[in-house]
Amino acid sequence: DEDSNLSTHSEPPPKDSRNSTPEPKVFKDKKEAIEAFKELLRDNNVPSNASWEQCIKLIQNDPRYDSLKRLNERKQVFNAYKTQKQKDEKEEGRLKAKKAKENLDQFLLTTDKITSTTKYYKCDELFSNLEVWTSVSDSDRRDIYEDAMFTLAKREKEEGKLLKKRNMKKLGEVLDNMTEINYDTTWSEAQAMLLGNDTFKNDVNLLAMDKEDALIVFEEHIRELEKEEVEEKEREKKRQKRQCRKNRDQFLALLDTLHEEGKLTSMSLWVELYPIISADIRFSAMLGQTGSTPLDLFKFYVEDLKARFHDEKRIIKEILKDKSFEVKVDTTFEQFATVVCEDKKSATLDAGNVKLTYNSLLEKAEVKEKERVKEENKRMKKLENDFKKLLREMNINFDLPWEEVKSKLENEDEYLAFASDSERSKVYKDFQHEMEESCSHHHSRSRKSKKSKKSKKYKSSSNSDSESERKKYKHRSRSPSQVSDDSGEEYNKKKKSKKKHKRKSPSRTPSLERSSSTAVPIPISVGGSKRTNRRPSEGDVNAKGSELSESELEKQRALLLAQLKEPESE
Repeated sequence: DEDSNLSTHSEPPPKDSRNSTPEPKVFKDKKEAIEAFKELLRDNNVPSNASWEQCIKLIQNDPRYDSLKRLNERKQVFNAYKTQKQKDEKEEGRLKAKKAKENLDQFLLTTDKITSTTKYYKCDELFSNLEVWTSVSDSDRRDIYEDAMFTLAKREKEEGKLLKKRNMKKLGEVLDNMTEINYDTTWSEAQAMLLGNDTFKNDVNLLAMDKEDALIVFEEHIRELEKEEVEEKEREKKRQKRQCRKNRDQFLALLDTLHEEGKLTSMSLWVELYPIISADIRFSAMLGQTGSTPLDLFKFYVEDLKARFHDEKRIIKEILKDKSFEVKVDTTFEQFATVVCEDKKSATLDAGNVKLTYNSLLEKAEVKEKERVKEENKRMKKLENDFKKLLREMNINFDLPWEEVKSKLENEDEYLAFASDSERSKVYKDFQHEMEESCSHHHSRSRKSKKSKKSKKYKSSSNSDSESERKKYKHRSRSPSQVSDDSGEEYNKKKKSKKKHKRKSPSRTPSLERSSSTAVPIPISVGGSKRTNRRPSEGDVNAKGSELSESELEKQRALLLAQLKEPESE
């Protein structure tokens, strides 16, 4: 019904009224038909706020109106056209407002009707009838006014400095040309003479010059005249200074030449360029004069080049960005310099700063690469741990080869996380090695526990043997032995000295059972070369103190053990 109603009210007139118009064009596809309909809307400049009925009145007589047969398709294209038209108009308005702001800012900076001290309301009174003032909103106008006043104040300050400098210089020139002024002329006399000077009285800026500045210039002029009268040598010194300055300028020109040739950069050293510089006559002219030395000028020149580093680094980055060139770890300086030098902006760049910029960017690239490698290693470590955990959870027999294990894991996420089968095989080998070490460690601990039990058993028996052995040797130490008369006398002396301390210490009993429980091991040499100083007593050893053989010692050990067991059995 909607299509029928629209055809009666909104569709073009009947065919007989358009017999003179050409037949509609046949389009290849729907896309071409849509573009034709959009072009129809643009050609008729249909407004963005127009309704569909208003649009039909503008375009219905055009053959391209029939490029789309269905009404909803025409409306859809029409709505899309309106949306785009509104965006275009909005952007156009934004650009227009921006242009108006720029025009107002330029107007305020160039008009001679205001200064930096002019108030806003005064500007509003002066320019309220001008389009350049009214085309900007009040809030934006105030912001532009503040910026313009700041710029004007800065400009006026600079102009004031320049004017002051110019007036002082111009007045000095006027005084120099007035030969009637000499070293004893007073300021009052000089003012009268200046009013009669054509150059001075015709210069408006000089007439409005600050009196204090004029007096300063006059005083300086008088001092110069005094020096000319009485200090010829001082003028000679000045001539020498001028010559020195010329020599410095010429030397700086030499440095400029070396810089243009690429021999002098911000990284250059005096030692490196000294052979070249010293061979030039401009270097020889600097020798012996006062002020800055060639080395000082060289250092200042290099420092100036270094001061340009940040600005030139920014230019180099812009060049690299335009060229879509990125400095990587393997980028050589030749590649870097080739890309930079291809751009026209590199004509004023210092070669040393180019090298420093390359080093800086290369260092950043190396740090970035280290971080990437670190993250990659961390990621691979996590993948390996997850894969090993999967192998443990699935109870994979680590003795199986990789080819047999692989088929069980092909559908697992941990398996698919690796890029290649070689990586999986490597992780599986590490897993096998870890499991083998774990098993060997477990067996070694069990063997160690068995050995420790055996050693404890053996230790208990050896302790009992050693105890019986100590008892035996204690018994031997108390048996009489044959010694010489001298040794007997020595023994008696020691015995007397020991008796004094014996009262304080507990007495010793010859009982075998008691000594076996409290005996302390005494070092005894089987060969009999080492003896104790204990008192000899009757024992089993013969009077000659003969040495015991190993078999006899074993018999005595057995005897002592038997004696120890008898009380226990009782």
